[in-house]
Amino acid sequence: MSLLSQVEAALDTIRPYLEADGGNVSVEEITPEGIVKLRLLGSCGSCPMSIMTLKAGIEQAIKKAVPEVTAIEAINLTDIDDPNAVLPENLR
Repeated sequence: MSLLSQVEAALDTIRPYLEADGGNVSVEEITPEGIVKLRLLGSCGSCPMSIMTLKAGIEQAIKKAVPEVTAIEAINLTDIDDPNAVLPENLR
């Protein structure tokens, strides 16, 4: 199984939780150094809690399932202090 397939399988275990809040994630790149670059989609892309989603959910799921991965980066991470950040409906 390719590294991308393994990462996608790990993401599939947490996608239902992301989708429940109107979000999702896509793999943009896996570098030769094992860094997975992700794009947060939907409400995950504009949520001020996206750093927590990335660290506590996405990163843990990938690293547990795919030990070859050295780091996870979101290319469009929303800063918690971003004035344009919007919480999903069920978190307001």
